[in-house]
Amino acid sequence: MVDVADQLETVLSQRESGASTTAVHGRVQGRRLKAGNSLVTPITQTATYTFADTADLCAFMEAKMWGADATMAERGEYGRYGNPTVRAVEKRLAALDNGDDALLYPTGMAAVTNVLLSILPSGSHVIFTDDCYRKTRQFCNTFLRRLGIESTQVPMGDYEALASAIRENTRVIISESPTNPYLRVVDLKRLVQVARRHRVKTIIDATFATPVNQRPLDLGIDLVIHSGTKYLSGHNDIMAGVVVGEAGLLHALRQSQGMLGGVIDPHAAYLLERGLKSLALRVRQQNRSAQAVAEYLEGHPKIERVWYPGLASHPDHKAAREQMAGFGGVVSFTVAPVRGEEPLDTTSRLIDAMTIPYIAPSLGGVESLIEQPALMSYYELSTEERQSIGIRDNLVRFAIGIEDTEDLIGDLDQALARI
Repeated sequence: MVDVADQLETVLSQRESGASTTAVHGRVQGRRLKAGNSLVTPITQTATYTFADTADLCAFMEAKMWGADATMAERGEYGRYGNPTVRAVEKRLAALDNGDDALLYPTGMAAVTNVLLSILPSGSHVIFTDDCYRKTRQFCNTFLRRLGIESTQVPMGDYEALASAIRENTRVIISESPTNPYLRVVDLKRLVQVARRHRVKTIIDATFATPVNQRPLDLGIDLVIHSGTKYLSGHNDIMAGVVVGEAGLLHALRQSQGMLGGVIDPHAAYLLERGLKSLALRVRQQNRSAQAVAEYLEGHPKIERVWYPGLASHPDHKAAREQMAGFGGVVSFTVAPVRGEEPLDTTSRLIDAMTIPYIAPSLGGVESLIEQPALMSYYELSTEERQSIGIRDNLVRFAIGIEDTEDLIGDLDQALARI
């Protein structure tokens, strides 16, 4: 009698499995039996682990001392250093991004800050692009500066400026791709060429893309970060962050995590894995809807401009086509001015007229979310201050969920008719 699990392993070993298969099964190995023969990964809810005797303790410590992180998958010592549930989800995330290993954190920002704190020594220098996530830029400009770490901001897409910004003490270049909110796409191959020429590590926050649409590690990027709160979990009910990359780098980061203490709890990891199983299905639907919404908006007379990598009008459309399998579920656009009305008010009227999306921050879940960045993220700034950093009062960020495409376009159509 042929064992189904062994048969599946044989089939998948002959070729690279697709995103849906990897999201559901991870890297298929052997019979894939879990604790208690459970189909789903059990939640190991414990803060500490016991040892059978002194010999058991010493054997574990020897393995740990020689960097055998794999031992943490079988048994742990203390919750800050590892958890079987968390480790199982990390393996699945590593498989999705085609990395050697992955490391989970309690939030996306915890992943960003822990990685930078761990690999940037005092006196070093980091470069980031100007369309990076706002909190990442603030962390580099304020917190890292207090630690004696310098930072330089360069314009997105200006690779000559990027190369010119590199110094002898530059250790890291970090960017998002696509970025928030204008969905700029880094030419990853070009970035890697510049960085390797100067022996600088590269980090890409690929939250907006997900491993379904883009795998930066395959193009030479050193580390990939995701906010697991968004597409990976997909249901707006947990917070998580993950970094994926080469085994040596991840081993060093794991040691730092044990000191810094930014660990995710096993129940959140379990929910993240549950969300991962439908990742490819959700993202493909969001890709289709976002493309259709972007095309609809670009042809509408009441829309000034649309930013979506799947449109030929997007400044990075060529790079996106070359390195992305899909263009994501976020569409940003500006509302055309209405005579006698402030752009902020016109845009608010449009958002208030929408009936399907919720007015909320974040993105990547099954529900569509919509926001006016000028009010949601930059409320404390004046119009002039917002414009100086590229945030227009008439800018809208529409994070597409998994609702029917026709319903989303119909909702936009009725809302636009009201302004």
